[in-house]
Amino acid sequence: MTQRTRPRREPGVPSPAGAPAPGAAQDSAPGSTALLRINKALADAGVCSRRAADELVAAGAVTVNGQPVDSPGLRIDPARDAVAVHGRPVVVPVPGARAHALVMLNKPPEVVTTARDPQGRTTVLDVLGDTFGAARLYPVGRLDYFSQGLLLLTDHGELANRLTHPRWHLPKVYHVLVREAVPPAALALFSRGMTLDDDGQVLAPAPTRVLENTPRGTLLEMTLTQGVNRQIRRMCRQTELTVLRLTRVALGPLLLGELPEGRARVLTPGEAGALLRAVGLEPGPDGAGAPAPPREAAGAHGREGGRAPGREGRGTRPDKDRKDSGRTAGGRTGGRPGGGAAKPGRRG
Repeated sequence: MTQRTRPRREPGVPSPAGAPAPGAAQDSAPGSTALLRINKALADAGVCSRRAADELVAAGAVTVNGQPVDSPGLRIDPARDAVAVHGRPVVVPVPGARAHALVMLNKPPEVVTTARDPQGRTTVLDVLGDTFGAARLYPVGRLDYFSQGLLLLTDHGELANRLTHPRWHLPKVYHVLVREAVPPAALALFSRGMTLDDDGQVLAPAPTRVLENTPRGTLLEMTLTQGVNRQIRRMCRQTELTVLRLTRVALGPLLLGELPEGRARVLTPGEAGALLRAVGLEPGPDGAGAPAPPREAAGAHGREGGRAPGREGRGTRPDKDRKDSGRTAGGRTGGRPGGGAAKPGRRG
């Protein structure tokens, strides 16, 4: 039975304001789209997680057909009901109407992982420009301001919610260039797990190995399985290692590969299907649900080229962004709280 925020009305009878009651179209139109709970609808639209949607409803920030929503159990018809948050219209994807957009970006350094930045810095959406048309893309998680590499953007709210939930943390692989030679004791400490001195945070094992010794320093490969803010930089600082570059090269089944810096592409059906299955979601009939690739994406940042990830000097890292401080002659290192970005939490 359809749940409503207002007293029950007969199917199809408009509200006093002249707008249809939420879900009424479903009652009166056999074969129309299935009803969605309002929190799932907002999550599918990429607005926020389901839990955050419940908080928006409780705060009176959500309306359906112009009526304030006062029940988190309200169900809507995404094909017919008009949803808004803080007065702004929200486009809720209609199940089966189109596939979700799943986009991989090779984030450049000095770009914030957020949709908007109050400080006026370049955002990842600025890098994408209008390459992906009307798709309402949002970054999943964060890479900090000076970090770079693989970042996922999508309009698939439930996928984004799961990828940022502790239950579904997928392994993330980083290439980290540090200035110093790395002693075996530090590699062993990272790999077995350690406790951070600054706040007592106990870290899960982060398997670490040396990829290459270069004239600039040591290139490490580190694999993280948890979402601790600025984890790699804090680990290296504690062991007196200076991070010059930090690049994310893999997220679960996704590999950055040879995607140039500042460029983006949609996931292949195989990649998207593997990612969805990794967080317990079923892929669509095409395996991915990604739209057809648009024209070649240089991005508004204007970076056409870029060294292939994994070579000397490359490195990476999604929630709030913080600028690093303490630039060195060999690169950038360290970090201080600052900068601004939207939720969830930073990693790497």
